[in-house]
Amino acid sequence: MIICKVVGHVWATKKEDSLVGLKLMVVSEIGKDNDLTGTSFVAADVVGAGVGEHVLVVNGSTARIAAGGENVPVDCAIVGIIDTLEVEREEGSVK
Repeated sequence: MIICKVVGHVWATKKEDSLVGLKLMVVSEIGKDNDLTGTSFVAADVVGAGVGEHVLVVNGSTARIAAGGENVPVDCAIVGIIDTLEVEREEGSVK
């Protein structure tokens, strides 16, 4: 899984039939310091994420299964919306 931030929408009036009903979002990967890495890609949204939210993204066959089956032509899918994230925990504080 990859932690990303949703940075935009993709509107496609014509697309492969198996993509009908899937919302396509532009996501950008988040690096170690919670900064965007500059790597952006399109992911099928199966959980209803919105622009500005931090999300969990899967790719490859896992994304196809999440999007509805082995024959769905997606390589990345948003499978979770992150509410909170704890990266390091020191005694007495949370970062």
